[in-house]
Amino acid sequence: MPIIVRIDVELAKRKMSVGEFAERVGLTPANVAVLKNGRAKAVRFSTLEAMCRVLDCQPGDLLEWVDEVDEHGAPVPVDPGADGHR
Repeated sequence: MPIIVRIDVELAKRKMSVGEFAERVGLTPANVAVLKNGRAKAVRFSTLEAMCRVLDCQPGDLLEWVDEVDEHGAPVPVDPGADGHR
């Protein structure tokens, strides 16, 4: 049940570099990389708020819950009838 971080998508839409994003949010580029690569274990609401403010987006634009990921970290589509509850 991983959370996929979509910062790279939002940065690409705005043609914003990681360095500019990091500076405007108040993070180091290394910490942005940790978030982008899905290695972060937590994110503060204040950081999420700053990211949303800088990117003019909603938290759901940056974070996505998926049921499973494959060996490459790509989301595995959920079969809506697999467990009888969807």
